[in-house]
Amino acid sequence: MMKKKWAHQSNVDFTQDEKSDAMPFSKYIKQQITKWLSIVLPILLGVFLIFYTYEKFTPAQVEEIKSYFKNANYYYIYLAAGIAVLGNASRAYRWKFSLEQMGYKSSFRNNFMAVSIGYLLNLTVPKSGEISRALIVKKYNNIPFDKGFGSIVAERIIDMLILLFFMILAVYLQFDIVKSFILDKIPMVKLVLFLSVGLLLFVLAILLYKYSKAKWILAIKEKISGLEEGVFSILYMEKKWAYCFHTIFIWFTYVLTFYIAIFVFPETSTLSVNAVVTSFVVGSIAIAFTNSGFGSYPFLISKILLFYSISETTGNAFGWIVWTSQMLLVLILGLMSFILLPVLNRKK
Repeated sequence: MMKKKWAHQSNVDFTQDEKSDAMPFSKYIKQQITKWLSIVLPILLGVFLIFYTYEKFTPAQVEEIKSYFKNANYYYIYLAAGIAVLGNASRAYRWKFSLEQMGYKSSFRNNFMAVSIGYLLNLTVPKSGEISRALIVKKYNNIPFDKGFGSIVAERIIDMLILLFFMILAVYLQFDIVKSFILDKIPMVKLVLFLSVGLLLFVLAILLYKYSKAKWILAIKEKISGLEEGVFSILYMEKKWAYCFHTIFIWFTYVLTFYIAIFVFPETSTLSVNAVVTSFVVGSIAIAFTNSGFGSYPFLISKILLFYSISETTGNAFGWIVWTSQMLLVLILGLMSFILLPVLNRKK
């Protein structure tokens, strides 16, 4: 009799838990649609840009692009790839500082593999790599997800600020070219209006989050309390200068990787430092347009290099070689990390 009663009670509790965890079907469908759109739309945009670019090339120009691939000096690509690995290693090592500030430890080895897997997953679903990094250190180093993810969000905020610095630097160094490339294509009135609306919405969101007593706002605050600790861990860490050094080194490797790559072709090897900075910024923005710059990177690079008397065919070939080499590096490091991560963390 007691067994029957216990079984009945257990069944009721399970059903209640199941109901509480169940997601409405309509919400599930919306989430799936949003997820797939975030994957498919950037890929379609990349395919469109590739089709748009090559449709207007003559057969002779297509053959010219192929010849660039055959005759490129790949020594510089290998050298750039090696420097890119150093940048990844520096990012992995820097991550230790913010985690240690919160009282958690993660080995450099695990951090490096988590960063490599993160870059790989970003090729599929945008921003999924950041989530995967936090999940990896949670699984193998027992670091709470919200704390780990918060430290990664802090990294991204710093990355955006540094990219903004390079954008301002590009405008300062090459104002006429940047103006011709961007501002002449977007009416100033619309640009100012867009920026003003964006700033207003940002301020309203901050005020709403800070002062609103609405239940859903309070629920969000509760969920991201750990996230806040991860974000602000940078402000209070003991090794601030080491963190700053690695941050500067990471971005130095990004720019140096691009600079070394210009020597793959004689036509691009004469680009000035100002041209390199401007092209680097355009390439960095292109990566945000589609999945890690698929289609958009060579398209925008070829357009900006036109201002430096580099033909569109040369610029397009250069963009594809740089982008492809970096993606192959991401693929190799990511797949190796996927294989080695569970093996190297196997409990003895």
